[in-house]
Amino acid sequence: MKGAATASQAGSDGRSGATAGGRVVAAAIAGVIRLLPPAWRVAAAAADRCAAMLTALRMRWSRSLQLRVVGSTLIFSAAVIAVLGFFLLQQIAGGLLQNKERSAAALAATGLYVAENQPGISTTSPASSKANALMQGILAQLPGESNAGSATGTAIMINRNRGQNAYARGWYKSPYRESGIPAKLINFVTYNQRIRNDKQAFEPTLLVSIHGGQRVPGIVIGAPVGPVYQLYYMFPLTQEQQTLALVQRTIIVVGLALVFLLAAIASLVTRWVVVPVRQAARGAQRLSTGNLGERMEVRGADDLAALATSFNDMAASLQEKMAELQELSHVQRQFVSDVSHELRTPLTTIRIAADVLFASRRQLDAASGRSAELLQSQLERFEALLADLLEISRYDANAATLDPEPVDVCDLVRNAADVAQQLAERRGAKIEFRLPAKPCVAEVDRRRVERILRNLLVNAVEHGENRDAVVTVASDRDAVAIAVRDYGCGLAPGEVNLVFDRFWRADPARARTTGGTGLGLAIALEDALLHGGWLEAWGEPGRGSVFRLTLPRVTGAELAGSPLPLSPGEAAELAVGWEAGAPRAIAPQGRAGAGGGAGSTGPGGAAGSTVAAAGD
Repeated sequence: MKGAATASQAGSDGRSGATAGGRVVAAAIAGVIRLLPPAWRVAAAAADRCAAMLTALRMRWSRSLQLRVVGSTLIFSAAVIAVLGFFLLQQIAGGLLQNKERSAAALAATGLYVAENQPGISTTSPASSKANALMQGILAQLPGESNAGSATGTAIMINRNRGQNAYARGWYKSPYRESGIPAKLINFVTYNQRIRNDKQAFEPTLLVSIHGGQRVPGIVIGAPVGPVYQLYYMFPLTQEQQTLALVQRTIIVVGLALVFLLAAIASLVTRWVVVPVRQAARGAQRLSTGNLGERMEVRGADDLAALATSFNDMAASLQEKMAELQELSHVQRQFVSDVSHELRTPLTTIRIAADVLFASRRQLDAASGRSAELLQSQLERFEALLADLLEISRYDANAATLDPEPVDVCDLVRNAADVAQQLAERRGAKIEFRLPAKPCVAEVDRRRVERILRNLLVNAVEHGENRDAVVTVASDRDAVAIAVRDYGCGLAPGEVNLVFDRFWRADPARARTTGGTGLGLAIALEDALLHGGWLEAWGEPGRGSVFRLTLPRVTGAELAGSPLPLSPGEAAELAVGWEAGAPRAIAPQGRAGAGGGAGSTGPGGAAGSTVAAAGD
């Protein structure tokens, strides 16, 4: 009594304890966040939002083919346009610079011609007063503002190696500072003048405005004029820089527009492909739910139309095959039902004759008496097989009904164990009962549940290899469970999924002592499902097997778990939790379906006696 009460209480305590523990952790995290500085809290909130957005985007990316196509188009087209735009800008910048260099060289050549044709350019000494007037005259005659723009600068200078005694080192007419002429260019022009090479030389530089000190890119061209004088032209690249900036802005705007236009085109084209595929997916989903009349609309004669046509052909073929299978299944069920009913009349006659022979077997000779006994036992087995076939035919025809009533499951276990107890005693074994002190009342069909338990107990003794079997009963607020444990040959890997199949036997060569029909577990599974319950199996070679029946306490209620563990591993885990004072629910592993299966579910908690029930 105490153990059963503790099991239910432990389950609810485990659930409430887990909920309370989650609240404590959440409150602790919230408290830590409140202790952070405001800026950190804002940063933490922003990081959480970004993480949530990234998670949502990742999920959408993995689920949407259209999004992946459009996103990939955006990325690749942006990369291609960026590379092409960079190459185009480089070509335009190079062309603008070359044009500027050619025009500047032409203007500098004209100015050099003017300077070289000045009278006295080769004979005027830098130290004389005429040199100053000569340089002023050259500057006045050089082509400048009218031809090259007001921003062009010019300078006439004296060779630094020959003008130590010069009245003036040179004359300068420019909106830019004299320091804009690179020293490297001056040295090169001086070198050309020394070797009598009047070839022009140019150097890129930064020109500094005399008004505000603004720096602009430019080029400086220099050339020797006669043996003493040097001519310099300064050309700013302001206009070219503005032109290049305009081209750059145009390329960026056009590139962005082209990228989004390509994305829109990709989205439209992908939609033409994705929409029929989505329709096919939805149609296949509806087909999987049993709507065999689902069809796709066929438009045109392209590949998508071929997909729709193939889908419709597949659906029509599937509908036709299903109709054939349903008709065949109906014929088979009707055949089994008719044969079973038709066999009852001759079987009754044979049964009466066999009873007469069996009653007078002592008056017959030994061989005839033994034949009468064999006839009697085989007739009993045939009657059991016929009854099972009739029961299976009722399930196949959906004609099975439930007659529930409040019953103490412990009484059902004791009543169902009579035949198995006699069989165990003949084998030198026994059945150990681990029942709670309090009644485990549930609304069940007494006849069907007793049939389930008889099958499980007889199988446990039959395959227990003369070892004891253990029957455990436990309950919680929503369900009752009965676990039958044997320590025999067990189940090989994969056999758990076959154990509930009709006429399946773990070892066809094993001799039966109880004359089973091969339909017992299949009918037991159907009886469990009719109650809205579970019948599950576990087994390992050499460790035996466990069959667990879980039924709702109230007819029609949905099960959320089982009060008993299924495998010994679950029982050991639950035992550790119980000893630590923190029992917990056993997570589901799976459910036994029509083809059989193994699993364990639990709403949480089980008493100490329950833990020992399914353990080794």
